[in-house]
Amino acid sequence: MMVDKKTASKIACYSVGLAGIPVAESAISSVDGTRGYLEYRGIDIEQLAEHSSFEETSWLLLYGELPTEDQLTTFKNDLCHHRRIKFRIRDMMKCFPESAHPMDSLQATVAALGMFYPFPKSQEGGLAHKAVHQVFVNMIAKVPTLVAAHARMRHGDDPIAPRDDLCHAANFYYMLTGNEPDELTTRIMDVALIVHAEHTMNASTFSTLVVSSSHADPYTAISAGIGSLSGPLHGGANEDVLHMLDEIASVDAAEAYLHDKLDRKAKIPGLGHRVYKTKDPRAVLLQKLYVKLTEKLGADPTYEIASRIEELSKETLGKKGVCPNVDFYSGIVYRKLGIPTDIFTPIFAVARVAGWLAHWKEQLGVGRIYRPAQIYTGQKGLSYIPMEERS
Repeated sequence: MMVDKKTASKIACYSVGLAGIPVAESAISSVDGTRGYLEYRGIDIEQLAEHSSFEETSWLLLYGELPTEDQLTTFKNDLCHHRRIKFRIRDMMKCFPESAHPMDSLQATVAALGMFYPFPKSQEGGLAHKAVHQVFVNMIAKVPTLVAAHARMRHGDDPIAPRDDLCHAANFYYMLTGNEPDELTTRIMDVALIVHAEHTMNASTFSTLVVSSSHADPYTAISAGIGSLSGPLHGGANEDVLHMLDEIASVDAAEAYLHDKLDRKAKIPGLGHRVYKTKDPRAVLLQKLYVKLTEKLGADPTYEIASRIEELSKETLGKKGVCPNVDFYSGIVYRKLGIPTDIFTPIFAVARVAGWLAHWKEQLGVGRIYRPAQIYTGQKGLSYIPMEERS
């Protein structure tokens, strides 16, 4: 459907980038940007970060309530037993160029999973609970393996096989680094996955829903979400934060750097959010994790620079509601754990797959393909000009 300018003037809801325009109803998560508050299925993210695990939080997002002990045990076992990937997927990854970004590898391999685990195209009459649950298990279990395998194979190393005796977060860290994490590292990774698992109608979730609405298979839909997340305006921002902090190099240089950015009206990575007008609650939690980590490993200049930038930004950008978002501290935490910078966004995807799948499940019950309108701004009524008459 196209809308001309005259008609467009009557459409009060037109908004560039759909800013503020509701495109779906959802019971999965909600955000209060003024208070800096996030909840999953009605439960405060701070409570989940303190008391829950990524596996339990995933169940909550997918099924709408906290699991019983038996449900959680079964779910954890299912995830453990489906972490391995087909050898043909690994063979495909061997053909990727060494320079391939991990997010590009992840998008390709997740899409390829759909060929090994076919999902019914027709969804008339609904889908069996078993088929949907199997998608949940396959995707949540295998995405960390895909990320870790590519991270090692691009350097010529064999992938590390997953271990069934480790929890989701610990196993991912082990496959990624080759080191079994201690209790603190495991807990930090677990909380990092929890806080990244879901965040209402963002660009990657919307991308997932648009593809899902056509009844494309869920692996294709999640692959679309990964593609959206890879952009620097979405998940890629956490890499930019580390590059910025490295460029600043010292606490003394932070003020001059910030003011130079402000004078040029340039974007400052990790500051500002389309929803939050105060500090992102996820940034608060990640900052606390980093402090715990420094109690064991010691502080470093990167955090001190970030803290100084935050302090200075309060005096200028804070009054405009531009405050640290989730990307501001996540990269600092991951670097402290010895994780390469270009793996930061894939970690985001490892977590967010739970939220994407929860929205995919909701979309199954809608049964209506997305078909937004556009406002046409081009010419009309032109005649075709033969080649010999064109100037």
